[in-house]
Amino acid sequence: MTHLPVSMALSLILTIIIEGFTAFLLGVRGKDNFLCVTLANIVTNPVVVCATFLASYYFGRSVRMPLEYALEIAAFVTEGVIYKKIPVQKKLNPFVFSLILNGVSYASGYILALIV
Repeated sequence: MTHLPVSMALSLILTIIIEGFTAFLLGVRGKDNFLCVTLANIVTNPVVVCATFLASYYFGRSVRMPLEYALEIAAFVTEGVIYKKIPVQKKLNPFVFSLILNGVSYASGYILALIV
């Protein structure tokens, strides 16, 4: 339990970097647009990481994956709503944009977890 704050901080930092870079590759430009992507992740990432960690800690690992998937879907939808209200990428549907960012971020995190 003592490493939860470190895990949360590391996850948030990596998510912001990965999703920011992916957004850049998808044509997002401008300080305000990257700030929006960053703030969207500040809203969703800590909830996903903390709730998943705590559920796993208190209820066992069998709860972890179903909860993590449900929370990741909620994060994708939440960020999609944010990008619909504040369009940072003009060519893609905001939910497709959110799905791409979250998919790349989740896959990167999964790969990093296998390596480390």
